[in-house]
Amino acid sequence: MPLDPQAQALLEGLAAQGLKSFEEMSVDEARQTGYAFIGLEGDAEPVGNVIDKMIAVAGGEIPVRIYLPAGAGPHPIVMYFHGGGFVFGDLEVVDKVARSLSNAAQAAVVLVGYRLAPEHRFPTALDDCYAATQWAADHAQELGMDAARIAVCGDSAGGNLATAVAMLARDRQGPKIAYQMLFYPVTDARPDTSSRYPSRIDNGSGYLLTSAAMNWFFSHYFNNPDDAANPLASPIIGVLTGLPPASVITAGYDPLHDEGKAYADALRDAGVPVKYLPNPGMIHGFMWLTGVIEHARGVLDEAGRHLRDAFAQQP
Repeated sequence: MPLDPQAQALLEGLAAQGLKSFEEMSVDEARQTGYAFIGLEGDAEPVGNVIDKMIAVAGGEIPVRIYLPAGAGPHPIVMYFHGGGFVFGDLEVVDKVARSLSNAAQAAVVLVGYRLAPEHRFPTALDDCYAATQWAADHAQELGMDAARIAVCGDSAGGNLATAVAMLARDRQGPKIAYQMLFYPVTDARPDTSSRYPSRIDNGSGYLLTSAAMNWFFSHYFNNPDDAANPLASPIIGVLTGLPPASVITAGYDPLHDEGKAYADALRDAGVPVKYLPNPGMIHGFMWLTGVIEHARGVLDEAGRHLRDAFAQQP
């Protein structure tokens, strides 16, 4: 399928503005560039209520923002871990996305402001996300949420964190995770992925996220190259049996396309129910582009339906 015309127009516009690829930026430049996505996310949807909290984690505290839908609770919970290569992104960058997700899923969305690399390297982001999930389960009743219905959700690096949180919850007998919603997730951080995933070459440049940028992000996230061989960094090499059902969403013009598809297949092979949702004409990051790419909004709505169906099946 050809590249979506609205995605093509966006890429051409960004190129005309002289936007550099992330691997050509400093960390501060990348973080400032992250804020540019806010203007591409469309209008901020109203929700029933928004609550900001600071929660304790190992070595400090982090912010979380809770989006509650209108109507009486207790509401199911979607833990949302944002993308940004583990290096950029915060509550403000994805505020609009979280609002839309709350409405689409008819659920409380807990947006987690995990600590970023390179100041905080692997596994700090994961530890923060798991701690936030435990916190949400422990405080669900007082916040009008239902700890028996928790999903993890993330895009790109956040998809990596979401499925790793599901692994930790399984292995530590932590909060019961009902579902995984993974948007174009990072699932294999090991070197030389191009030999395993041709999309790392075929879509390696020209489509917003480059393969070189992925290596740049990993260089900031990992303490050393050996970290990439940890299943919590490269979930596709982990034990996947016993993980909760999942939706895996990919973009056709994305360096991460093939590893997302491979992860969906690996989950299925491990006996995990999977819904695989390819989007052949899309580019990486389209969840943050609903204001300029019409197709992206439809995918977000479909993800919301999958979450609603999953929550409805919980006792």
